[in-house]
Amino acid sequence: MIFQKSTFYFLSLFFLFFVSQFNYAQEQKQVKKESRGRLFNDTTATDSDYLMAIEKAGEVLESAYNDIDFAGDTRHLFGEMKRTESKLNLILASLKGANPNVRNQQMYRIVLQEIEQELEDQNKAINEKNLSLEKIKSRVIELRKDKTLMTLIKDTIRRQQFKKEFANLRKRYVGTDSLMTKNQTTLNNKKRLTVERKIAVSNALVTVENKLEKSGISIFNKEYPSLWQTGDSAVSKKVTHNIKAKIIIEESVAEYYLGYKAGGLITLCFFMGLLFWYISRNIKYLKANGYSESLSLLNFKYLNRGVMVPVMVIALNIAVVTNLYAPALFLEFIQLLLLGALTILFKNQWSGVSMRNWLFLIGIFFALCFLDLFITIGLLQRFAFVAINLLGIRYGLVQIKTLKDELYIKGFFKWASILFIGLNFLSILYNLFGRVSLSNMLSLTAFISLTQIVALSVLLKIILEIILLQIYTTRVKRGIEKMFDYESLSDTLKKPFIIVISYMWVIVIASNLNIWESLRSSLASLLSHPNTIGSITFTLGNIVLFFIIIWAAHLLQKYVAYFFGEIDDENEENINKRQHSKLLITRLVVLISGYLLAVAASGMPLDKLSILLGALGVGVGLGLQNVVNNFVSGIILIFDKPIQIGDVVEISSESGRVKSMGLRTTKINAPNGAEIIIPNGNLLSQNITNWTYTDNFKLVEITFEINGETIPEEINTIVNETLGNLPLVNNAKPSQIYYSSISDGKYKLLIKFWCSIYRTEETISSARQELYVSFKNKGLNFSS
Repeated sequence: MIFQKSTFYFLSLFFLFFVSQFNYAQEQKQVKKESRGRLFNDTTATDSDYLMAIEKAGEVLESAYNDIDFAGDTRHLFGEMKRTESKLNLILASLKGANPNVRNQQMYRIVLQEIEQELEDQNKAINEKNLSLEKIKSRVIELRKDKTLMTLIKDTIRRQQFKKEFANLRKRYVGTDSLMTKNQTTLNNKKRLTVERKIAVSNALVTVENKLEKSGISIFNKEYPSLWQTGDSAVSKKVTHNIKAKIIIEESVAEYYLGYKAGGLITLCFFMGLLFWYISRNIKYLKANGYSESLSLLNFKYLNRGVMVPVMVIALNIAVVTNLYAPALFLEFIQLLLLGALTILFKNQWSGVSMRNWLFLIGIFFALCFLDLFITIGLLQRFAFVAINLLGIRYGLVQIKTLKDELYIKGFFKWASILFIGLNFLSILYNLFGRVSLSNMLSLTAFISLTQIVALSVLLKIILEIILLQIYTTRVKRGIEKMFDYESLSDTLKKPFIIVISYMWVIVIASNLNIWESLRSSLASLLSHPNTIGSITFTLGNIVLFFIIIWAAHLLQKYVAYFFGEIDDENEENINKRQHSKLLITRLVVLISGYLLAVAASGMPLDKLSILLGALGVGVGLGLQNVVNNFVSGIILIFDKPIQIGDVVEISSESGRVKSMGLRTTKINAPNGAEIIIPNGNLLSQNITNWTYTDNFKLVEITFEINGETIPEEINTIVNETLGNLPLVNNAKPSQIYYSSISDGKYKLLIKFWCSIYRTEETISSARQELYVSFKNKGLNFSS
């Protein structure tokens, strides 16, 4: 047994020795082989190569970690997503409880469409972030192609030499991989939420569109039983509880909208503050310089009651038009504020009957707004609306006439009255047959259309008063105290503003009837439809815009003088010719800019325009040469200034004072009151005598005889003293006395002196009278 064990141990030791010797021999062969390879093969990695590979991998992982981490733009994106979520939650909650009036639904549609676009942009941004992470991941995967690094990873023996470096590399890899997984999960969750919100918005939009469609005038299906068939199920409910619930919902919607439109409202307040400061400054300047009584001659109707309320009326009118899709509470609150401001302006100006009728109208409108906002649709609300509509019809037939007499613009009030009565009648009809939403919409539109035309009439009058104040203040600063015909000027200025307020009135009515959006879309489709004639493609909108810009440019260059304090019919001696020259240049710049802008807005290609200009050149050479000649001559007159507005000139057989200079013609006021219109081309082709080119004085002469015992020295003294006491004579330049005949007791004289060319006849007449009196007092006979 002992022998067997000894034999087993011996064989085992022999086997181990043999294996160890074999392995040693193999290792020696491998070392020789590797040594031979290092000598003849440069691609074999060294320790330095391995360190560089590890360092490179670390840098890639470090940059990947930094790029994977969410930067400020991503945090901003997540913040936008939270704000979008809060807006969407508020809108969805409001949709469930708010009254189904048209204005709220319109606001919901606009906001939902904007939220839908926001979600689309956010989804796109998330996809870009995911794509960026995939690109970063591919940069890490590229490390597998580094043969040196992969060889080192597979070699367990050499890897022990870089144990510390590998530990740091592994730590970086784990951190990068963990952050990558975390951020990709976050982005995927955000994308999932975005998709869910898009679905919610899409469903909400469908709901809103259905409600708006049911409110349309063309839909006659019943919403509720006919008024004589209903047995109101809402009577048993607590009205106060419903009112509180409605108030909470409407307040939340209005509060959201207020924050949503805060930027625009702040901008409006800022500009209205500037307007308040500007008007106050002009009024303060006039009062400080003793022109309070002259200011009262302008017969202001609203600015004489302070500046704050008129500016408030302007701001509220603009707020109504620029917030067409505001929630009902916000819009009706703005309307009531506007009516309150108007009441302050009307106080002590309107008659007692008119004021009572106005307050009655405000009371009905307030009751209508309260019923629409806070009372659930039911028997109570429907009967109340019918009562209000009946009162409205009676008001339109009897009491509304007292308001018309107090307004500045009376033409539109007739149509507003007809619309007011008609809408109230239709509201009763639809209410009776179960179209309650449509009936409520028509009732509110009826009252808004009437109150809005009153507000717009006041707005027009306030704007005209502001312009008149600007003109008068500018004239006073120039030293012109003469009052101008402000009534005729107001009639001239109001024409373009009537177009603007008509447009404002129409869009307010159309938006309340829920037809403005469809009208605007149809009109936009019509105007943007491309039309082709030959090789030229155009749209109707470009043509309309072209003519609108041309019209606006001509209108602006016509009225720009008023802001310089210039009036067409003024005839002042101390007219500022330099200012007139600036005004003419301003008009020229406005016209040229308007035409260039109109051509750019027309969308006409430049190559087609060059062809058109070439054809126009041929036409100019044949038939339009006189027109172009006058136009170019007008430009030369503006810059060369041989004559200016206010100059007294003689051209051929015509003479008078230059009233106005245009780009084609010049108007001259003749002494007999006639207005002479001379083409500018004729002015440059004829000799012009300009009496006021250097100054406004003219040398005039008087001939007379003196009979009596006197000598020339006494006559000269009397003449000089008399002329020196005449304020109309320019004594800065000495008068000239000439004797054409001298004999005993008889002298014939010619006197020349300087006076204003604008008052020549008046000065000569005064000089004759004063000379007669002076010589008569000396006992001498004077004959002229």
